[in-house]
Amino acid sequence: MEIQYNKNRIVMDKTLNMLDEFTISITSILNSLKIRYVIVSGYVVILFGRNRASEDIDIIIEKIPYDKFTQLWKELENNFECINTTGEKSAYNDYLIKNTALRFSEKGKIIPNVEIKFSREDLDHWTLQYRKQVLLNKKLLYISPIELQISFKLFLGSQKDIEDAKFLYNLFKNNINLELLHEHNRKLKVEALFNNINETP
Repeated sequence: MEIQYNKNRIVMDKTLNMLDEFTISITSILNSLKIRYVIVSGYVVILFGRNRASEDIDIIIEKIPYDKFTQLWKELENNFECINTTGEKSAYNDYLIKNTALRFSEKGKIIPNVEIKFSREDLDHWTLQYRKQVLLNKKLLYISPIELQISFKLFLGSQKDIEDAKFLYNLFKNNINLELLHEHNRKLKVEALFNNINETP
């Protein structure tokens, strides 16, 4: 796997796994509809080569009006089905608007699946605004800024999340904005935990 990191984007080539291909199939729809989105959580570390199991991806999208959502729903319906509900009105009014995520999988399958939710908190808005562009085998997708991803994984605090944070830091420590990372660490009150992973090999 080859990774090139610069200020504006990450360019990488790798042998795609099932989750990569599933992610590209979802993000290509969001890209085509020009819906602003960002991939967060566990898939980000899997994307960059961490070997651990995951059956889903998590995507935050900008809050879109109902007519735009119907376009998204119709595009997704071609190859995917919603696990939560079968109706687009219910999906929008009873789930997204009420800050409950929707889950979609390929038709006839449960895994892998994608969780899609509206941006609703300041941290969500910031992540959407400063998302990082990735070209994966020349396919475009957007992920959470690495600096925030490290801090937020530490904030979640499980052993798996801490190992995810450590993996990302070790991989990108010579590329990322360390001042921004420390700022996120302060805001999320994970400075001591970060110092601990920074000191351990």
